[in-house]
Amino acid sequence: MFDILISHIQNKVSLIEEEKTELQSFFSVKKLKKKQYLLQEGAVCKCLSFVNKGLLKSYFTDEKGGENINMFAFEGWWISDFKSFINQEKAVLNIDAVEETELLMITLEDYDKLMLKIPVMDRYFRILYQNSLVTKDYRLIASNSYTAEEKYLKLVQKNPEMIKRVPHNLIASYLGLAPETISRIRKKILLKG
Repeated sequence: MFDILISHIQNKVSLIEEEKTELQSFFSVKKLKKKQYLLQEGAVCKCLSFVNKGLLKSYFTDEKGGENINMFAFEGWWISDFKSFINQEKAVLNIDAVEETELLMITLEDYDKLMLKIPVMDRYFRILYQNSLVTKDYRLIASNSYTAEEKYLKLVQKNPEMIKRVPHNLIASYLGLAPETISRIRKKILLKG
């Protein structure tokens, strides 16, 4: 059950066997059905969650009730409303399952204990946070400077798995486009091909 998590960690930092075993004691397992919430806006994010299996989306709802997706989390990804998790304040994001999902979850208290007990985990999470900041910067640049077609094509190139697994209306929300725009782009690509 912990193979994907340990592999993900080992891609960034080295763990000794005792640390791999001890690490598991800090996590609990949660399963979600498709469309089931992990977190709803206004609740406090109690856990940082690692996707062991499945797919989640994180989003906020605008004043018209529309979903504005800020990220998808596949196997091997972490997800939370991080500000809510760290500060233990009300979440502004919703997180729910796009597919049946299995999560490994760690509370803030256990997260802090983990950093003390296995110090290399501090470096692991620092690497993740640095990568996340870079990704968010580039996503903002893309959002403000690429055409709709460029946004879609870059997504297809960078993450073909997303195109296969995520419904097109959710991809449209993620890219800040109307579903009809995605349909037009896809038709245009098919005609070229």
